[in-house]
Amino acid sequence: MITATFRSSPSATRVRSVRSVELQGPAGRLEAVLNEGSPEARFAAVIAHPHPLGGGSLHNKVVYHAMKVMNAPEWGFGWPVLRFNFRGTGRSEGEHHGTAEVGDVRAALAWVGNEYKLPVVAAGFSFGAAMTLVASCGLPTGDEGSPDVRALVAIGLPVRSGTAVDLPPAYDYSFLAQCRMTKFFLSGDNDRFATKAELIQAVAAAAEPKHVALVPGADHFFTGHLHAMQSALAGWLKEQVHDSGQRCCV
Repeated sequence: MITATFRSSPSATRVRSVRSVELQGPAGRLEAVLNEGSPEARFAAVIAHPHPLGGGSLHNKVVYHAMKVMNAPEWGFGWPVLRFNFRGTGRSEGEHHGTAEVGDVRAALAWVGNEYKLPVVAAGFSFGAAMTLVASCGLPTGDEGSPDVRALVAIGLPVRSGTAVDLPPAYDYSFLAQCRMTKFFLSGDNDRFATKAELIQAVAAAAEPKHVALVPGADHFFTGHLHAMQSALAGWLKEQVHDSGQRCCV
């Protein structure tokens, strides 16, 4: 558990506006919203939403609160942050698939990388976390035109599915053994899609660097614990990404 809080300095730069963006994904146009960052931003970020068949969209409250940590001046980062709707969600074209959404994440990462020419933090919540890990760990590194993904944030990573959506009975994260980007796994310790033991076991074989944090008493959606989730995320980003220089990318 991370207990540290993180507040901005009085000189934190005010972030810019919010604007709608259309991305070109593998299945057609993807609806997206960009919270523009400060001119001094050192990173950009993408956040993927939870399962659309469970009501997930870019407006999900966990996704929104995670975006505020990375973007809002009071948390001290001021990064540009892109949220997008997976295919078949909101005004995004295409139909829900279940695994091909990895391509939607890659389209969002490519757009942010091209737009800002900054290192990127790739984040996702629930289904979005699973898709983000696959998409980011499979990206070529150092290739011209490939987004420069430096860190991964998996919030509420599912290990087993619920009955309300068409998720597989269990997820396979064995590919993380070859993924050497710094990784943060942040969940509630009362998450119905992954108990503490299940989450730790799922990421045990993941390559370093990695860190697991559990918010006491929180369910999958961090009900009543959103600020604790934000504080944990901010603390890790500050220590492992924002203030760490190249150390975050080994």
